[in-house]
Amino acid sequence: MASLFEAYITNLGKYNEGELVGETLEFPTSHQEVQALLKHIGVDGIRYEEFFITSFDGDVLGLYDYLGEYENLDELNHLACLLSELDQGELEKFEAVLHTGAHTSSVADIINLTQNLDCFEFYPDIENEEDLGRYWAEDLPIPEELKDYFDYKAYGRDISINEGGHMAPGGYVVQTSGDFREYYHGPQDIPAEHKVFSYPQLSIREQMAAYKEMIDGSSKEGFRRLTEKGREER
Repeated sequence: MASLFEAYITNLGKYNEGELVGETLEFPTSHQEVQALLKHIGVDGIRYEEFFITSFDGDVLGLYDYLGEYENLDELNHLACLLSELDQGELEKFEAVLHTGAHTSSVADIINLTQNLDCFEFYPDIENEEDLGRYWAEDLPIPEELKDYFDYKAYGRDISINEGGHMAPGGYVVQTSGDFREYYHGPQDIPAEHKVFSYPQLSIREQMAAYKEMIDGSSKEGFRRLTEKGREER
């Protein structure tokens, strides 16, 4: 399955310690790929449990403008899987609706958007109000000798205002149905085959090493604090 977007996953604990440790994860992804990445950046569920997303990139125009640093990996993968099912025309319509800013307040909103594209009409060949006016004027009984004098731009502007349309980079989009349904309510609605997150499966030796490192680190931190306290009391 081709990659639609990617996220740079960063170890939050290491970052707070002043070290940038992270890797790029491409979506759609798999459970195995997520485990391998988390293990490689040190997020093992023992020493380090938290991560954040430093940046997004990808070929879906405008998508990463609405994604945040603490997104759920399962939700991101579910979104990527749904987007991969769209044909090129549907994907262009999706990008156009994204540009309006509607249904973009969360990944859940965007997931629902992918499943409600039939509520919108998209005209990829219309780039401005004049194009829109000429498109709709084709059905008007305008005498041939008057067509050169007709104000197509003003006509297109009125149409856009009246139907609440939007000029996106890829064309003109308008919502034609109010039957927008909430199919997705939260992670509980993600199909099992789209779920990818879990901490890496560590061997017994790796687990013991991780716990030993935590204990040693705690001892060193405790000793440091005792030393600092002693110095303050002198």
